[in-house]
Amino acid sequence: MKELLKTAKIGNYDIHYLDVGKGTPVVLIHGLAGDYSAWTNQVQLLKDHYRVIAFDNRGAGKSSQVNEPVSTEDLAHDTLGLMSLLGVESAHIVGRSMGGAVAQHMALISPDRVKSLVLCASFAILDPLGRRVLLNMREALEWRMNWADHARHSVQNFVSADFFNHKSEQVKKIEMLIGGETRLPACYIRQNEACQNHDTSDKLGMIKQPTLIMAGQSDPICSLTATNILSQGILNSKTVIFDNASHFFLMEQADKFNQNLSDWLLSQSK
Repeated sequence: MKELLKTAKIGNYDIHYLDVGKGTPVVLIHGLAGDYSAWTNQVQLLKDHYRVIAFDNRGAGKSSQVNEPVSTEDLAHDTLGLMSLLGVESAHIVGRSMGGAVAQHMALISPDRVKSLVLCASFAILDPLGRRVLLNMREALEWRMNWADHARHSVQNFVSADFFNHKSEQVKKIEMLIGGETRLPACYIRQNEACQNHDTSDKLGMIKQPTLIMAGQSDPICSLTATNILSQGILNSKTVIFDNASHFFLMEQADKFNQNLSDWLLSQSK
């Protein structure tokens, strides 16, 4: 996919993006950790049926990295700006974790540009446990300023106990992925703060788009408490819980996730 990657100027930021396939647009927004490549499997899954756009948020991957305050609403404006530059009037918006928080703002800012929402391991507001986990991960990076150390202290927050105990090779790969970050630590810290500050809980009733909410049963970051706030607040929503899975249920139970995503997008085109 590397030869298809391009860079767009959105406001003051260079946004690194992938735009493949034809058909109804689907925009994929990654979370606090990682970059556009978090969606590699889903790009392959969808590109023969949809126009798929995935990108690095500012402060991640190969997009502009600046040590400055940022909010999830700022990232929503970036995404809408990228859609405008690419001539995308409206799209299905799929966001994981922080990306789902960004997607909520998009639906609130420009509802006519959002056909449907898919919120994966996401939140309208973090509960006390989620706040503590994010704070601990941020502090581990601040104290050590080393991505490999940060990964070692964080990886157990992303997968279920069963997965951690029995899938050691896959856990090692996840740890290496997180530990191989090249972004400025300051940008992660700023976006970690953006997640802590995100609160759309009193605005969820304004989101009218069909919404699929997916969550891992044992996720400590975006817990079932946070999931229930989304499910109860967005009236036109469907919720799928992944038993025996955590924040990275997209990787732990990839086949189930991909099937739910495919089925949802197909149902929205009818």
